[in-house]
Amino acid sequence: MNASLSHLKPVIRLFFTSKRRGLLIGAALSATTVAAGIALLGLSGWFITATATAGISAATVATFDVFAPSAGIRLLALGRTAARYGERLTTHDATLGVLAILRERLFRGWAQAGAATDLMRRPARLLFRLTGDVDALDSLYLRILVPAGVAVAAAIGTSIALGLMHPLFGLLAGLWLLAAGLGIPLMAGRRAARHARRRTHGIEALRARTIDLVAGQTDLLMAGRLHAQRDAIAAADRYAADADDRLNRIESGVTIGFGLASTALLTGALLAVAALCASGTITPPVAALGILIAFAAVEPFGALRRGAMELGRTLLAASRIAPRLSVAEATYRNARPNPGFAAQFAGVCARYEASDRLAAEDITLDLATGERLALIGDSGAGKSTLLALLAAEMMPVEGRVSTLPATLLTQRTELFQDTLRGNLQLAKPDATHDELRIALGAAGLACDVATLPLGLDTLLGEGGMGLSGGQARRLALARLFLRDTPLWLLDEPTEGLDRAVARDVMARLAEKAEGRSLVIATHIRREAAIADVIAVLAGGRIEEVSRRGEAAFEKALNRLRPD
Repeated sequence: MNASLSHLKPVIRLFFTSKRRGLLIGAALSATTVAAGIALLGLSGWFITATATAGISAATVATFDVFAPSAGIRLLALGRTAARYGERLTTHDATLGVLAILRERLFRGWAQAGAATDLMRRPARLLFRLTGDVDALDSLYLRILVPAGVAVAAAIGTSIALGLMHPLFGLLAGLWLLAAGLGIPLMAGRRAARHARRRTHGIEALRARTIDLVAGQTDLLMAGRLHAQRDAIAAADRYAADADDRLNRIESGVTIGFGLASTALLTGALLAVAALCASGTITPPVAALGILIAFAAVEPFGALRRGAMELGRTLLAASRIAPRLSVAEATYRNARPNPGFAAQFAGVCARYEASDRLAAEDITLDLATGERLALIGDSGAGKSTLLALLAAEMMPVEGRVSTLPATLLTQRTELFQDTLRGNLQLAKPDATHDELRIALGAAGLACDVATLPLGLDTLLGEGGMGLSGGQARRLALARLFLRDTPLWLLDEPTEGLDRAVARDVMARLAEKAEGRSLVIATHIRREAAIADVIAVLAGGRIEEVSRRGEAAFEKALNRLRPD
């Protein structure tokens, strides 16, 4: 629990550095609402009792002022309503603003180099961080911090008000409010924390398994695992429902606890004011005021009930998100190479996380400016690892990687549910219409786009639905052309395309790359044929490097899969 509480510090710091004014105003309005409510109930009780007492004799009726108390009641009622409205408006606006900033910061963090691999490995979990975990943090301010602060302030104010009647009365009432009002939610929060975490894990598993069922139902059906996946979804649902049931029981217990605490306080207040009234220390109207203040003072603590139930979920969300907020991660970049070179490896060794085996070992290789390098080898030889090192997607554990600014075109074309223009502008947000048109023309997609009624404003479906495989690859190629970097990194750029489309893509790529340096990871002859240098990899090592015109170069080409 203590470790989880420590994760709240960077989250709270983000709250109050980004929206401090709104959050403080919201807290002040919330306290005003509670204070006005307590004062309204107490003053109303005093006014009714005082009016009844004044009506006993004609003398008191003539001197009793009904206008000032009634005006005060109206003022408190209107003030309470206005403060409640302002509090809801301010606190929710500030909270949603903070969560938007947090979500953007997390998204930008995962968009940095190296995070894409994790995203592909655990997409459902990271999506839950951006949605469920961030949403859970709204309870931190709205249901925990503000209600707790307001409740403590209400307890202190109540203690002072009742202390004016008798110091011991005010002290005992204040201590009881703090002990019971904060103790019950804290105990409930400790009991509910485990079940709240279980509920969060259950919902996360339920979403992930449902996504797997919907997205992979064909594969599951072919493998005979469809019913097993449905059973797994049902199991996750039962797990979350069981946690929900336990949380509801704890919440019911909190409600009962607050009821008993309120009854005890009200009973004690009734006995205290009766004794004070009998001794002549206070008048009957003041006694009514004291009873109703004590009765109303418990209400602010009731707002902590929901926060106690959400505490475990909030702490879990904070523990997942806080590490990215508490550590300022600098974006890793490769060093600049020596003049005349586009990329240089000097004794480089690299491994992937949670792996003891080196994925690249003792790599030493230079690529001159304007040269084209093909990386070939069997699957697992280390081709993608070298591309990741060149793109600064991973850091070497030994050695040094130096490159000019580079752009990586992965084997998988990532397109989004957006317009063609929006998908292209991912590469260059400020690209003009003419620049987009030129890039499409260079990729061989201009004629296809011209036939569309909305042209560049045509909306694509999820994953680029609406385009053929060849068109999607050409769109990715156009996006590459918009990136004006001196080094292009290509991972099997024509894999999965038919021969004619693949040849056309490679021809356009070779033409557009004139004057640039290229590194192509491939096992297809047509892709390696445009290279000036071929490096043969095996087991993470470079076995052989050959240049165009050498016999070894032609031998390396011949070992590749034909067009």
